[in-house]
Amino acid sequence: MTISAQQLLQSHFGFSQFRQGQQQVVETILSGQSAAAIFPTGSGKSLCYQLPAIALPNLTLVISPLLALMQDQLEFLNAKGIAAASIDSMQSKEQAQQMMRGVRSGQIKILMISVERLNNERFRQFLSQIPISLLVVDEAHCISEWGHNFRPDYLKLPKYQQQFNIQQTLLLTATATEKVITDMGEKFHIASQNIVLTGFYRPNLNLNVQGINQSDKDSYLAQWLSDKTDQSGIVYVTLQQTAEQVARSLSARGISATAYHAGMDSDSRQNIQKNFMNGNINIIVATIAFGMGIDKSNIRFVVHYDLPKSIENYAQEIGRAGRDGGSSECLVLANYDNLNVLENFIYGDTPEASAINEVVNEIIEQAKQNRGQWEVVLNSLSAQSNIRLLSLKTLLVYLELAGLIKPAYSYFAEYKFKLKCTETELIHRFEGERQSFVKALFSSSDKARIWYGINFDSLQQQYPSDRSRVIAAIEYFAEKDLIELQTKQMTEVFQVNLNIIDLAGLTSNMFTRFASKEQSEIQRIAHLLAFFASNTCLSQQLANYFADFQLEQPCGHCTVCYGHVAQLPPVPALKPIEEFDFTQHTQDIITKLGPHASITLVSRFLCGLTTPIFTKLRVRKLTGFAMFEHYRFQQIKNWVTQHYN
Repeated sequence: MTISAQQLLQSHFGFSQFRQGQQQVVETILSGQSAAAIFPTGSGKSLCYQLPAIALPNLTLVISPLLALMQDQLEFLNAKGIAAASIDSMQSKEQAQQMMRGVRSGQIKILMISVERLNNERFRQFLSQIPISLLVVDEAHCISEWGHNFRPDYLKLPKYQQQFNIQQTLLLTATATEKVITDMGEKFHIASQNIVLTGFYRPNLNLNVQGINQSDKDSYLAQWLSDKTDQSGIVYVTLQQTAEQVARSLSARGISATAYHAGMDSDSRQNIQKNFMNGNINIIVATIAFGMGIDKSNIRFVVHYDLPKSIENYAQEIGRAGRDGGSSECLVLANYDNLNVLENFIYGDTPEASAINEVVNEIIEQAKQNRGQWEVVLNSLSAQSNIRLLSLKTLLVYLELAGLIKPAYSYFAEYKFKLKCTETELIHRFEGERQSFVKALFSSSDKARIWYGINFDSLQQQYPSDRSRVIAAIEYFAEKDLIELQTKQMTEVFQVNLNIIDLAGLTSNMFTRFASKEQSEIQRIAHLLAFFASNTCLSQQLANYFADFQLEQPCGHCTVCYGHVAQLPPVPALKPIEEFDFTQHTQDIITKLGPHASITLVSRFLCGLTTPIFTKLRVRKLTGFAMFEHYRFQQIKNWVTQHYN
């Protein structure tokens, strides 16, 4: 490492030496190459971009999926005197404009954004004018279809890297399997020798699994926590109401615990988080809404009251314990009772074949009438096709990979502005051809009493201009506080390949792909249960799962190594499904759905799984909704298949 980088480490961050893996990644970035850092949670991935950002000549652009994560890192950077900012929907217009001025001038060295921000045409236009040295992709496993948090928008990042002419990329993640690591590296063309894995195993985490009946969990947990009430810890649950129930149960048993979940208002959540961070609250009972971006070093225990969603989620959540290196306990209260909840989350996401067919037909028909282009507002199409929004985005990515569509651009259907000076004053700020352009922009706009609406077609006839120039101009006016700008209705535009003949085969392939993904996710849950019931060292299994084969011997400090293999009790018997009256529980929903009724939709209704059409039809009050939420979806679907005709 160069002397200057060592000095930066000391002067800006106050550290005398790098942690494991950091030096290799920083050296790679400063030598002009791309890299990936696969480090355990809490082991200093962020420094791998924060330090180079100081030395690199231009902006470092950081893509992060979590607002809370961004805010924590911004506070840290600003406390260290490093100019960093973020842009998000919570900011005022003045704050956003101030940030953009700082980025333009080069004063701000690090800009943090969500991946969705890149869908904003105005923001992309702004970025295209900024020289960017480094693209940082946090939670980079989201780009892989084989990752546990696949996000379709992440697949566009390599394209944006080219579009903005960013020469270097740094990928950061804590939870990636061997398959995901390979996939990430290939998508960003990162040389294998520049992918740095420091090892997943953390010897200070003691992994414990206790097989237990659901009815015994509260008393067992209270007893387990009785000598830990002065320590900081998190108890994770799956559902919001469970967080409230467990917090009340613990408090009734003399153990102070506070519930936290996404159903609370923002002020309450922030207040709880603040009190947990400063030690005024020790025990939080939370859904996974809590913990993202939490960097509290002395969390001494993490309990999973309910099963985590996957091994990756488990690893991420226990990774919040013991970041100070101190011994910490990780307990799972395991049984099969929560299995239906985990599985049903997955079954609710798979689109029906008829819905996929509807989307494909919509694409083809519109493209035939619109010179090979298809325009879509995703929320509208989600409601129309009855495909959940995330699944719809995934479908569009699949159709792109199949060659049917290709993203062209996205735009706001409506740009409106009102003047903060007179029209004449604004026009006379410019001269020559620029003044002529601004005059045409005003004269072609649709004028109401106060607001102007930009009319791109009219302007094109009066004064032919690239759309990008128009947007750049009004962005400039807004930045200079000459106008107040509003945008509405994000529209995605795709080029459509009308030469694909076998559309039925394409639709079938799409459904097969979703069904395969569904089964892969179901198998992920089966793998999770097998892991907790295993008689092999838990630490060793977990490390191997994440491509870390350095732990050659059993760890010696997990429940398996102590000789306590978890025995998961069987699921309590439910009333046999055959004893229910099919017609009684389904006639209301079948009537309500009318021609849309299908085996899958009736099954989702009975299991309480939401879909866009259920929201539209307000089916929650109908007889039978969520009647079988404690049953496994596949069992209910088999029952519906037998009786529905």
